[in-house]
Amino acid sequence: MITGELKSQIDQIWNTFWTGGISNTITIVEQLTYLIFIKDLDETETRNERMAKRLKNDYKPIFGPDQQDFRWKNLKEIDVNERHAIFSNTVDGIFPFIRSLGSKKSLFSTYMKGATFGISKPAVLDQVMEKLERVDMTNQDTKGDIYEYLLSNLEGGGTAGQFRTPRHIIKLMTEMMQPTLEDTICDPSVGTAGFLVAAKEYIDKHYDVTELDKHRDHINNHMFNGTEFDATMLRIASMNLFLHGVEAPNIVDVDAVSKDNTVSDAYTLVLANPPFKGTIDKESIAPGLRNVTDTTKTELLFLALMLRQLKTGGRAAVIVPDGVLFGAGKAFKSIRSEIVKNHKLEAVISLPSGVFKPYSGVSTAIIVFTKTGDGGTDNVWFYDMLADGKSLDDKRNLLVEPEVFEGFSFGDAFAKEATAAQEDLHSKFNLPDILARYPKRNQDKRARTEQSFLVPFAEIEANDWDLSINRYKEIVYEEVAYDEPSEILKRISELDTGRELITNKLKGILK
Repeated sequence: MITGELKSQIDQIWNTFWTGGISNTITIVEQLTYLIFIKDLDETETRNERMAKRLKNDYKPIFGPDQQDFRWKNLKEIDVNERHAIFSNTVDGIFPFIRSLGSKKSLFSTYMKGATFGISKPAVLDQVMEKLERVDMTNQDTKGDIYEYLLSNLEGGGTAGQFRTPRHIIKLMTEMMQPTLEDTICDPSVGTAGFLVAAKEYIDKHYDVTELDKHRDHINNHMFNGTEFDATMLRIASMNLFLHGVEAPNIVDVDAVSKDNTVSDAYTLVLANPPFKGTIDKESIAPGLRNVTDTTKTELLFLALMLRQLKTGGRAAVIVPDGVLFGAGKAFKSIRSEIVKNHKLEAVISLPSGVFKPYSGVSTAIIVFTKTGDGGTDNVWFYDMLADGKSLDDKRNLLVEPEVFEGFSFGDAFAKEATAAQEDLHSKFNLPDILARYPKRNQDKRARTEQSFLVPFAEIEANDWDLSINRYKEIVYEEVAYDEPSEILKRISELDTGRELITNKLKGILK
């Protein structure tokens, strides 16, 4: 979550828009996103130039010889009015250039056709750029935090259960699923493309340049997929992925669970946090989804959609509200029984209720499953996450050192710590423990009183497919021993006698 100096910097930029006569929050979010995108393009170009010079390699430049004025480092130095004219030029200015990025037939190009410059006053553009220049965005998490904060200001934000997933939870899910170069990945509620970006970052870290080059066409055109019907999110997602080296992500403008989405048996991995509280008109729902769960609730329909869209053997890690795990309605039971009985449920990881604060206090869980079509669930691994590394109040302050919080995704963050220090860290930050235990989950022999344990298929079936961890977790109550009443009265009497002696002494002193 955005806090402190960064929040203050973005608030100042926001106020600059307002005082400059731009009060529509969607317009502010879009215009600021475009400026961040332009700034990032220049930073990406600079990194490519340095790498090419160091390795003596050729590279395809983003900016042509006639487009050097479009680079952020050069725009900063141009006269205020001249700079504004470059942005406003609808023929060969910056925005026609942005719309030309990517292949002509790509969806990126399609969605960026709607990108238009909306800052009418040169002074406002100058002030926003000046303030944006002071924001350190070298860390990708910072960009995610900015998006989270900006999107929280949109009218109606969160009313349909749409909240940006915290980046460390995205990282956890990505690390658990370990995407490969052979995967075709989808997020059916793509938003700003946080899950897809995390998957791309994981792949970039785990494969060398030669392997990445061999799969370049797959990465650029087929690997990253998603659906989103909000035009602003479509552009943000497309820009986000483009900046991470995906030239033509397949982000489709469609309501994922509607009849218009006909994709099936297409993906090998789904990473998602679908809307929690949304509903859809019954007549608009894709018929096949209602065969699995007859409902209008989006949190259930998205699970049915994922089963349809995954190839056999495909995997999914999905955040769901707790109600999905124990809801007593027929639709809730039918989707749970479908996943457990007809496919393979791997794990249920309960998340602390403060994970989505300050935007929501809803209790959630991560469920991990594999599409088989013929069952396969034997034992389900349950993990009770009690601490995610941040305070579980509205402030969401970091409880561990930043290098520990950031490093958990790429190794054992506690490995160099002494045993006592590890226990202290674990009490504040459970994610490294989850990553350490998940690959060996089928050998987890811990008792039901521990933080993780296995539950057999038969027991889940007997409990009407209830997947709530509280149904299976055993709580040990420590017996508290109290003294006999006579002993307590004796001590009270002794205290009274002592108090009377002290009182009498004080009275003697005062005489």
